Amino acid sequence: MAHDEHRNGLDATPAGSAPRSPRHRAGGAKRGLAPDGNVVPAGSRAEDPHEPERKCVLSGEKAPRQDLIRLALGPDGTVAPDVRAKAPGRGAWIGVDRVALEAAIAKGKLKGALARAFKTAKIVIPDDLPQQIEAALQRAALDRLGLEARAGTLLTGAERIGDAARKGTVEMLIHAKDAAVDGSRKLDQALRVGLGIEGSGEEGVVIPVSRAILSMAVGRENVVHIALIAPAAAARVSHALGRWRSFIGLGDEREPCETTSQGPSAHEEVKGSDF
Repeated sequence: MAHDEHRNGLDATPAGSAPRSPRHRAGGAKRGLAPDGNVVPAGSRAEDPHEPERKCVLSGEKAPRQDLIRLALGPDGTVAPDVRAKAPGRGAWIGVDRVALEAAIAKGKLKGALARAFKTAKIVIPDDLPQQIEAALQRAALDRLGLEARAGTLLTGAERIGDAARKGTVEMLIHAKDAAVDGSRKLDQALRVGLGIEGSGEEGVVIPVSRAILSMAVGRENVVHIALIAPAAAARVSHALGRWRSFIGLGDEREPCETTSQGPSAHEEVKGSDF
């Protein structure tokens, strides 16, 4: 594989965070907040007053259904994640992170809440339900990146991203978790220059997967950084990433990139992965 000079990273949350500006960039002035405190750009679905709301069966709090996680009940009473909310039949919704979900399962609270929601005592909660949800959210986020790549709404390659960032045309900047710090720092600076917010400390976000997984997701070689160049695309990606990162407890935090300039090979990383 050809080696990119830098690496790549990203941002996300279950209540669906979005990029950071009127145009989904990583910086800007007109920034709203979703109920979970994540940044939501003006005009995104998360701000749509017509978006149907659902109640989390564990916390009792209401939120737009797109920001929650749907659980579906199978014919045999087994509970399964339905993160795309497309499975037939009745569903129940949760809006908590993995730690809270695991605690609710251990204490029997989830089973009780689902029994009430589904009006049946025939509830089977798989031991690995939290892992199933995390994997489904990860796949949904990476699938979204793949769709944007095929639609031509994202850029890869440090040089191309840097040029676009300095011109102010990058709506959202993402770094892989094994991106080199120096490479990410250069692109973050280019982003701030293009947005006219030098000194603000704004930076791209780190996706919790390696370059190898990102490369598989978008169908390109050695993808270390990604730039979304269309506002709508940035909103879609930010929401998908937000749900995933929020569930695993990252919220709007940044993960540190690697200090080395070369990550493991794709073949090493893909072992045990769906990508």
